[in-house]
Amino acid sequence: MVNNNLLDEMAKILKKSNKQTVKQKKIIEVAITLFAEKGYSNTATSEIAKMAGVAEGTIFKHYGTKENLLLSIMVPFIKDFFPTMADELIGELMNDKCTFEEFLRAFLTNRIAFISENREIFQVVIKEIIYKEELKNEILPYILEAASVRLVKVIEIFKQRGDIKDIPNDSILKMLGTVMSGFFISNFILLNKKSISEDAIEDIVFFILNGFGQSPQ
Repeated sequence: MVNNNLLDEMAKILKKSNKQTVKQKKIIEVAITLFAEKGYSNTATSEIAKMAGVAEGTIFKHYGTKENLLLSIMVPFIKDFFPTMADELIGELMNDKCTFEEFLRAFLTNRIAFISENREIFQVVIKEIIYKEELKNEILPYILEAASVRLVKVIEIFKQRGDIKDIPNDSILKMLGTVMSGFFISNFILLNKKSISEDAIEDIVFFILNGFGQSPQ
């Protein structure tokens, strides 16, 4: 991705898309613009309707709620571009000399910056996934499968370098997923933080290393 702002990236992609009707495309285009300019929570559906040149009822007819409007933008984007985003992230963070500790620290710092930039969107999407079983079943398996394939390769590299204990990859993935998701969700959703301190990053890196890191000989 060129930058950390999801809405900017989605706006570029929307211009090339032919999947929506003209009216829907205009609604989504305006919604993305207003969400980016004013923030998701400060944007009313009435504003979107006015700028899109449609009745507010048209938005409700197509999407039902503002949350569903955002999801209608986010879900196709996640499905189409998550694998590419994951590949770019791992390619950016991995090199021949980095240790597992350095990778973890860089990964956490990178994702914290990304979520901070898109905090409102992250909060809405995660909450909707938690509470909507249908959405959870549609999105989570896809993300987990795409992420798992790529992370297993990273884990194997660090195993070969002696940085990670020789335990089953599935166990490592489950534990890493639990720790990482809990870290991001607790900070950005439950505690509603705008950013996370370097001390907190060091604490979680230390915690993970003591679970997976190879003990000194």
